[in-house]
Amino acid sequence: MIIVGVGAGPGMLTEEAMKAISEACMIYGSDRAVEVARQHIRPDCSVHIIEDYKKLRLLPEGAVVLSTGDPMLSGLGYLDGQVIPGISSMQVACARLKISQLRMVPITLHGRAIGQDSLVRIASEIRAGRCVFLLTDDSTNLALICRHLEAVGLSKDVAILTDLGYPDEKIELARTSSPPAAPGLSCVVIGDIYKINL
Repeated sequence: MIIVGVGAGPGMLTEEAMKAISEACMIYGSDRAVEVARQHIRPDCSVHIIEDYKKLRLLPEGAVVLSTGDPMLSGLGYLDGQVIPGISSMQVACARLKISQLRMVPITLHGRAIGQDSLVRIASEIRAGRCVFLLTDDSTNLALICRHLEAVGLSKDVAILTDLGYPDEKIELARTSSPPAAPGLSCVVIGDIYKINL
C-alpha cells in the first residue's frame, strides 16, 4: 500500500505524489482528496471513495490511498505501507502568516473533545513562547480555549485559516479576548503571531 499526501489544496501535489497517482491501478480517498488528484488519475484506474476508515488496513497491497494535506499530520500515515509526504495545512499556514515552523506546535482537536488536559497543554506551549497550530472542526469550542488563555494571563493573537489553497481561502486575524468563530474544518494559530521569528 502507498499512502500519498495530496497537499492542503489544489496545485500542492509533489512530483513524487503525481507519479504514484498516475501509476496507480486502484485508488482510495475522500471526495476532496480524489478531486485534488483527479487530473493525474489514469482513466482505467479504479477509484473508490472511502466510506469506512477502519477498513483501510484491509486494502490490497497495490492500493494507493490518498490523504489530504500530509499523511503524517493528522492524516493516514498510521497505515502500513510507504508514505509519500504532501504539503500540509500547517506548512501553508506558516507560509501565509510568515511564522517559522520551528515555533509551531501542532495539536489536533478534529473529532476530539476539549478536556482540561488539552487546555493545559495549549497554555503550556504558548507560555513557552511557541505558537499552537490547531486542526479544528464544527465541534471545537474556540471561545472556550481563548477564555482559558485569557484567564491564565495569556492574551495572544489568533488567526483562523479556512480553505487554504482554494480560491475562497480566508484568513481572519483577532485576539483571544474576542476570537472569531472557526467554521467547519479550520486551521487556528494562537500565539505571538507578529513577533519576529528566528
